[in-house]
Amino acid sequence: MHWLWVIIIGFLAGAIAKLFIAGPGGIIVTTLLGIVGAIFATWLGQHIGWYGPDQGAGFLGAVVGAVLILAIYRAVVGPPL
Repeated sequence: MHWLWVIIIGFLAGAIAKLFIAGPGGIIVTTLLGIVGAIFATWLGQHIGWYGPDQGAGFLGAVVGAVLILAIYRAVVGPPL
């Protein structure tokens, strides 16, 4: 059941991030973007000191992480045509 929530929250976070910055792909890429955004936000938050070793980023952290991932992607690839 945990993985189902990871997929649902990942999709929602990725979809909200794509509202702010245009990104590639369809539903699978959007879901992966949200999941990777949450992992990135957790990693960054733990290194900055916002989260403890056993804490993870919440939904808003996942959205912010996904937006950061998309911003990095846009900086490397360039704007959409």
